[in-house]
Amino acid sequence: MTDTPHFPLVAVVGADDLKLALCLTAIDPKIGGVLIEGPRGMAKSTLARGLAELLASGQFVTLPLGATEERLVGTLDLDAALGEGRAAFSPGVLAKADGGVLYVDEVNLLPDHLVDLLLDVAASGVNLVERDGISHRHAARFVLIGTMNPEEGELRPQLLDRFGLNVALSGQTVPQQRGQIIRRRLDFDAAPQAFCEQWAPQQQALKARCETARGLLPSIELDDVSLGLITERCFAAGVDGLRADLVWLRAARAHAAWRGGAHITEADIDAVADFALRHRRREPQPPHHSQPQPPASSEQTPPTPDEGARPQHDAPASGEGSWGELPARSVQTGNGKEVPHWPKKP
Repeated sequence: MTDTPHFPLVAVVGADDLKLALCLTAIDPKIGGVLIEGPRGMAKSTLARGLAELLASGQFVTLPLGATEERLVGTLDLDAALGEGRAAFSPGVLAKADGGVLYVDEVNLLPDHLVDLLLDVAASGVNLVERDGISHRHAARFVLIGTMNPEEGELRPQLLDRFGLNVALSGQTVPQQRGQIIRRRLDFDAAPQAFCEQWAPQQQALKARCETARGLLPSIELDDVSLGLITERCFAAGVDGLRADLVWLRAARAHAAWRGGAHITEADIDAVADFALRHRRREPQPPHHSQPQPPASSEQTPPTPDEGARPQHDAPASGEGSWGELPARSVQTGNGKEVPHWPKKP
């Protein structure tokens, strides 16, 4: 029985920034994965699954929203413990994702301790389990892809910072692209195998480009000049901590490898700047405007007249008005415009 074909990454219309960010993390998984923000129906899972086909194993593993820590990291093999009386390790999701893509939909709805654990393993590439009388270590090198809809809840800033790159997708797609998206989806649903064969040359070329870039990556120096430019711009952006500097430098090197360069250039740094800073840039504080002081009251107590000076008449008591003054005439200004009431977003 053959596996059902998946929609090719190269056939996805638009989302060029996200495609680039995904390829960069495939070239260097130490970047720390990609967090995708955007509404539903933006082909986030299709893009992540298409990325898996560019990697060596092609493995694509989804972490269920209600997964437990044991399901994630692995636990004691009960069959071996009860039937053979020995402690054995039962692999979890992290072991199955080794060499491929680990996809976490609605990561902002996962418990914080699971998100933190996920990011730790993604950064180190190793999963260490010590529980239930067993101690087991295994490789867990994968590209972590998390998605979230900010309207359904935010991710804590400490966890948000742990994701290497951040890309936001707009829910507004121009009509021409919408038509292309629908047409390609209909063609794929009608004949998946034929559709994939049609796009196979482009998909193979993209896979070869990622493989070449991975081989080139170690030869590209993380030089001090590039680091200096990045640290200055991180400081200017007001980011907290140093993770942005490291991620930005790694992403710039991966971009240099992606284009086949021998060293990092300023163009590489600029190309990935928003990916590294978007979720770390500190929002500028609004300027502080002091409250305007009310004008001095005209009803001030007159100074005590000097001896021999002519005394001043007291001001009229508050509320009595000024005797002898006529009331202001009313002026016709026309009909006022009614303030529109926009319907709330559903």
